[in-house]
Amino acid sequence: MTKPNFQQTQYAFAAYIRDPLHNPAPPDVKPERVAMYRELFFNNINNFISTSFPVLKTILDESHWLELTQDFFARHRSTTPYFSDFAEEFLKYLREERHNPQDPPFLLELAHYEWVELALELAEGEAPLPSLALEQNPLDCMITLSDVAWPLAYYFPVQRISRDYQPAEPPLDATLLVVYRDREDKVHFVELNPPTYRLLQLLETEGRLPTKQCLLQIATEMGTSNTDSILTFGAEIIRDLANRGVLGEG
Repeated sequence: MTKPNFQQTQYAFAAYIRDPLHNPAPPDVKPERVAMYRELFFNNINNFISTSFPVLKTILDESHWLELTQDFFARHRSTTPYFSDFAEEFLKYLREERHNPQDPPFLLELAHYEWVELALELAEGEAPLPSLALEQNPLDCMITLSDVAWPLAYYFPVQRISRDYQPAEPPLDATLLVVYRDREDKVHFVELNPPTYRLLQLLETEGRLPTKQCLLQIATEMGTSNTDSILTFGAEIIRDLANRGVLGEG
């Protein structure tokens, strides 16, 4: 079915605004007017992405950043009308549509790291209340992961990337983090060692578990028979994470 003339004009207008290099301007619209609209729309998107991904913008030179945001504007079809969701749309574009060998190898991971902070600020849920039992006898408690605490694993040390540090290859060891929103609604990132990350991963998967069960399972996976040291070290870690609001009493 042929679209009405006004729809044809709308589609042509939108196509030109998105990608003027590959789409002609509508013939019945003044060039200076359509150029003004194109600049207005693109600048809004560019400014929002710049604000949402400041480190990513900083490490790319100006021409590379402009090419990246113009490509997103031209190619990606957003599924939301809300500006608050645009950062996630940009992340989806990087994951599924972006294929440029000139991009740094850590581009997607760095963008995800920056997006996580925005997402957690808006996420539903609250940090668990302080627990006297977890402070005094953490090994005898059931524990849960906060609804607003997310364990993260990256190939690259995303928390260190800057204009002065841009690794070409990932290090041998993964970067393990937890991002969480505290009881004052502030977002924090904490670097983790592998056993602590595994603890949070178990809770994320299973939900509510006895402290000792978690720690003894980790000891078995590590192949260590010195369970006393694992329990002692684990109790201190759980106290610290509970105080931060990462863990709560189940």
